[in-house]
Amino acid sequence: MKTRVAVIYGGRSGEHEISLRSAESIIAALNPDRYEVRKFVIGQDGRWSPGPILPEPGAHPDIDVVFPVLHGTFGEDGTMQGLLELAELPYVGANVLASALSMDKDAMKRICRDAGLPVVECIVLHRDDLSADRIDLPFPVFVKPANLGSSVGISKAHNRAELEAALKTAAEFDHKIVVERGIAGREFECSVLGNEHPAAATPCEILPSREFYDYEDKYELNLAKTVLPPDLPQSEIDEMRRLAVACYQAVGCEGMGRVDFLRETSTGRFYINEINTIPGFTSISMYPKMWAYSGIPFADLIDRLIELALERHARRKATRFTR
Repeated sequence: MKTRVAVIYGGRSGEHEISLRSAESIIAALNPDRYEVRKFVIGQDGRWSPGPILPEPGAHPDIDVVFPVLHGTFGEDGTMQGLLELAELPYVGANVLASALSMDKDAMKRICRDAGLPVVECIVLHRDDLSADRIDLPFPVFVKPANLGSSVGISKAHNRAELEAALKTAAEFDHKIVVERGIAGREFECSVLGNEHPAAATPCEILPSREFYDYEDKYELNLAKTVLPPDLPQSEIDEMRRLAVACYQAVGCEGMGRVDFLRETSTGRFYINEINTIPGFTSISMYPKMWAYSGIPFADLIDRLIELALERHARRKATRFTR
């Protein structure tokens, strides 16, 4: 009997095109001898094709497990996960709370800070109060929408004029804006996999072709380079893997996640930059590449993610929700 997998992709976020590319790779990797695939495409207008999943238990007896491949808002932020919980369908990736916490850069930093994990100092502003006078961090600073991914809406500001412009840009994408101290150093990523006992893959280093790893550098220019394994002492690689798992557990992540790091040159210190609960699965995405280097090929990784989704759903079914 084949496992019937519903792949949901597209979506309303600014990462719609990346979602389409990720889904193509995942669908191609699903072994047709093991899986029967149902495709659900969400347009940028929010309309589903062929039609939406209904938030009712038992409404979809033809679906065994859902693989949401929705990057960013309305897919990676807990909204889709809430729909799937209401439908009582197993799904790949983090639950509602972990998805929402991880998506919100401010909330994620607070959780990590409370867990004693290193995060970059920041100041949080809101769309109705974008006064640059409140920013007492030294230049340069990074200005980010709190809830978005793929570096959409992110700017690096070197002076007051650039800061004011960056705040306006970020406010177009979210009502909450995070302003971080700029870290002079190197960028790394580390893949994490698992439910109760997660493990981290060998991390990689990102070498941007621009001043920082922005959307164009990630998906359009094809000039950024990656180094896997990174040129670091083994002790620092081990520390990054430890921090990646600690961040993953602090926000309550399950299934998968990619933790991004900054290593400050002047201090050698690692800072957790963010965690992505639905990382990219495109041909250039590093989440699957790090696992392939660590011994889990792409198709096996997809199998494992589906297994983890079914394991978690079975565990959840043992929980009582009524008296």
